[in-house]
Amino acid sequence: MKKLLGYVLTPLFLLGFGLVLGIFHPIQWICLKLGGYSWHKRSVDYLNWGLMRSLWVLGSHVRFSNPYDLPTDRPIIVVANHQSLFDIPPIFWHLRKHHVKFVSKKELAKGIPSISFNLKHGGNAIIDRKDSKQSLTELKRFAEYIEENNYCAAIFPEGTRSRTGKPKNFKQTGMKIMLKYAPSALIVPVAINRSWQLQRWGWYPMPVGVQPTWQVLEPIDPQGKSADAVIEEVEARVKSAIEGYKPQAEPV
Repeated sequence: MKKLLGYVLTPLFLLGFGLVLGIFHPIQWICLKLGGYSWHKRSVDYLNWGLMRSLWVLGSHVRFSNPYDLPTDRPIIVVANHQSLFDIPPIFWHLRKHHVKFVSKKELAKGIPSISFNLKHGGNAIIDRKDSKQSLTELKRFAEYIEENNYCAAIFPEGTRSRTGKPKNFKQTGMKIMLKYAPSALIVPVAINRSWQLQRWGWYPMPVGVQPTWQVLEPIDPQGKSADAVIEEVEARVKSAIEGYKPQAEPV
């Protein structure tokens, strides 16, 4: 029944989702030209609020939990598991006072209204996953930018999204660069659940009544710890908060 209802409601959702992207593209351009970074950032905040709220058409409501008072006088690095394209807007909106920037593959930086514009002009990192030299150089630049401005970097160290919700192993190279060149950053683990269900059948139909959650976990101060130890700790915290996750038993 829910899938059948999804066939009916998905066109309305896609219309609303597309309108948000289309409307905010010129708004971003105008804000950037007239008001610089601060105006542009605010337009991006509300872009992501609109993308998040478009899920209401499908009876889905984002639930974002953050019991911690995260600092604004030092950079933070949000490390989250990755389940769908809908993972990003709630992080943008609910952590907006921290000036969230993302690490994104270059394919998303062209041809997508609003999204591509922000990726290119909003201080994000755009990497070519086929060019390791470019990726490492860009991540270094990005980490230094975050460190200098006390901004928030958000990364998905699994690399690609999980289409079943089952977490993948974290790739360490990107995180090690971030830790090295943003040495004062506080690490903030975030566990995302049920976001993958929004795209279990792709873009049509979209399921109805999915209730995805974003949970900010206890931050990790990396001072005095090795990069390997920090990565191991953040990966363990995120995975332990993912529904249905069972750690593999250590070999005897």
